[in-house]
Amino acid sequence: MQSTDRVAFEIDEADVPAGCQACGARRFGICSALKAAELTHFSTVTRRRKIAQGETIYFEDDEVANYANIVAGAVKLTKLLSDGRQQIVGLQFAPEFIGKPFTEKVPVSIEAATDVEVCVFPKTELEKMLRQQPDFEHRLLEQTLVQLDDARTWMVTLGRKTAQEKVASFLLLLADHIGKPSADNPAHSEFMLPLKRADIADFLGLTLETVSRQMTKLRKMGAIDIRKNLEVTVHGTEQLVAISGGE
Repeated sequence: MQSTDRVAFEIDEADVPAGCQACGARRFGICSALKAAELTHFSTVTRRRKIAQGETIYFEDDEVANYANIVAGAVKLTKLLSDGRQQIVGLQFAPEFIGKPFTEKVPVSIEAATDVEVCVFPKTELEKMLRQQPDFEHRLLEQTLVQLDDARTWMVTLGRKTAQEKVASFLLLLADHIGKPSADNPAHSEFMLPLKRADIADFLGLTLETVSRQMTKLRKMGAIDIRKNLEVTVHGTEQLVAISGGE
């Protein structure tokens, strides 16, 4: 769903902190707008954090103390309803930014959908950098607008597509963001499902039975393979794109 513009920015590596040089998200995320001196300063106030699958990173309505950039993995965003139920309202992946700058409360709960690594920024430092560095602010705005476009596209998926098209669209989303080329066939994409099937059903507005049935149909059509109910191989994206409604 919420993807970013995956254009790598050319960065002068001279004097860039070693931790930033090794960061797989830096060339595509908001930090790509920072020069070496700015990255050096930022690296003194940020910290890396590894978060286990299922751990809550932020709770809805928490006071905002810091923000984070996803270095690896995927997180899910949820809203709590008045009767205690939760609704998954989004997924985010590396190298996306977690949080809403210049706000006092966290608007949604954010949970690690997979094992996740994040780079955490203190609220005051990040907001100061946004005020002082127009390129940094511009990069975050670009990323936010792409996420907004993707959210609107996903509204079409949820509101107008059939059950089969929804499941196919969801698998394409995962293949795009966390898929790795298969060792057997580089044209195929492999990934672990970051959500349980009940959560997938929640996210897509379907029943658990419908999700399982559509996964089985896609497997029988030859579009995907599923192992242990979690490991998915997409046999090229062309067939899945066609099934999803031609995104």
